[in-house]
Amino acid sequence: MCLAIPARIVKIKGPVAEVDVGGNTKEINIMLTPEAKVGDYVLLHAGYAIQVIDEKSAEEIFDAWEEAYEALQ
Repeated sequence: MCLAIPARIVKIKGPVAEVDVGGNTKEINIMLTPEAKVGDYVLLHAGYAIQVIDEKSAEEIFDAWEEAYEALQ
């Protein structure tokens, strides 16, 4: 089991993509998701995109993380 967070791809250059994660940008490796394209959401784990997901799933995951964070406050 792993924890992965959703990220939106904003730029791709070879096997590296620039992604937006909650307003922060980060470079990640997309070799495991060759079908990923700009605008797609991916699940990000340890610097790698491990799965392409749809926008609705990404929003649901963001909401769940936010609820968990608020519960800890």
